[in-house]
Amino acid sequence: MSTLQERLAALSPARLRGVRRGIEKESLRARPDGQLALTPHPAALGSALTHPHITTDFSESQLELITGVHGDVEAALAELTQVHQFTYRVLNELGDERMWVSSMPCGLPTDETIPIARYGSSNVGRAKSVYRMGLSHRYGRRMQTISGIHYNWSLPEVSSEQYFALIRNFRRHAFLLLYLFGASPALCSSFVAGRPHELRPIGEGSMHMPFGTSLRMGRLGYQSEAQSSLQVSYNSLEGYGASLQDALTRPWPAYESIGIQNPGGDYNQLGTTLLQIENEFYGTIRPKRVIYPGERPLHALRERGVEYVEVRLMDLDPFVPVGITAQTIRFLDVFLLHCLLSDSPDDTPQEIAELAHNQHLTAARGREPGLQLLRGGQEIALTEWGADLVAQCRPIAQALDAAHGGSTYMQSLDAAVTGLRDAHSLPSARVLAAMAADHGHSFTDFARARSEAARQALLTQPFAPEDQARFVQASAESIEAQKAIEAADTMPFEIYRQQYVSPARLGLGARARNAVAV
Repeated sequence: MSTLQERLAALSPARLRGVRRGIEKESLRARPDGQLALTPHPAALGSALTHPHITTDFSESQLELITGVHGDVEAALAELTQVHQFTYRVLNELGDERMWVSSMPCGLPTDETIPIARYGSSNVGRAKSVYRMGLSHRYGRRMQTISGIHYNWSLPEVSSEQYFALIRNFRRHAFLLLYLFGASPALCSSFVAGRPHELRPIGEGSMHMPFGTSLRMGRLGYQSEAQSSLQVSYNSLEGYGASLQDALTRPWPAYESIGIQNPGGDYNQLGTTLLQIENEFYGTIRPKRVIYPGERPLHALRERGVEYVEVRLMDLDPFVPVGITAQTIRFLDVFLLHCLLSDSPDDTPQEIAELAHNQHLTAARGREPGLQLLRGGQEIALTEWGADLVAQCRPIAQALDAAHGGSTYMQSLDAAVTGLRDAHSLPSARVLAAMAADHGHSFTDFARARSEAARQALLTQPFAPEDQARFVQASAESIEAQKAIEAADTMPFEIYRQQYVSPARLGLGARARNAVAV
């Protein structure tokens, strides 16, 4: 019996049922004509600073909808749907904005016109906006308008060492998720205006890669020349913490030239180091730990270990109203268990470079017939490697189905097998096919139509009055909570900023100061 099967056999059905997951879903607010909505975050949605389920991401125009933690896949999706339903009821009362269903953005105005998210006058609210201002100076605002789904996942009784083993394997095999679930092979030309790229024109005002899967995760997506200099190791919590601390404390000349404040006294960024804060580090997966008020995420990890992982490479699925299906979630559960239970040798600089090569190749050309990736320095067909991984996942899916009853986990693997055999069945291929069949190859017209269909579906679904009342109350409570934070502030913002970014707050044994985390 293989090591994977031995480890799987040691997992009781009760522990398998102990998988917990939560979903964070970003979406731009767009006008009916497919242009970015420039209106403020609606007050009826509550405070973006303190609402537990409805906030903003980089832009004031970019919603982020968040579920709680769930042991049941359908329950997580049901909550995500409810948050969407309430949000759409608010948007509908205010006008005719809709949530853009594609990961690649709608029509964008000039870079400086894209509004940065605002969180009020408190120190923590100002710090969140200053951090985003820093992102805009460092990477440009367009890149930050890309949206996706983050999937938070945990299993009981998993150590930090085991979570890092999972992360190493996830990074090795992430190409399979990009291939199977990538849904951003095309974009609006406004996104690449004035930028070098390898995209090909298609339809009016649209660009694409013919065999692309996820432009969001390719060279046009969350990439950073500065961050490419980082050699982050995932071989241990200690090594990961050391490499992240280096990035958080190392001055970076290009960012030093931007400065912390402009001559008028407005803040340009939180700091001049390679990373302002931990969240700026772009990765396909992150080790995470719930933080205390005022605590730095790296300190929390070092003090109390990894609590869960955050999967960050999932595109929005434009064919479903809430951006992800139960079948996709179940495949992620199986895939993450496979990453956890398989042998996971330490990574090396050579392998890290190989993984970046595979990610960019799959993002840009994943459906290209015969596409070869690199595995241990040797070429292997993407579909062959993918089929091998899916075959290894079968006992895990069977064990999950036995623990939960039914056959839904095996069905998620069967769909993956179909995708590996027939690239036309993949979301990225279906996007291009729908653009060609119904929208004259226009990405914007396709995404507009899908966004309107999602809007109608969510507005016509039953929504209980008690659920509406619960969300209205949560919005009101979040506004009061923001006011309380603002009223309690006594520290000058500059002192707050200096204390928050202080290297002393990153290490073991560091005491959180009177601040609230960014």
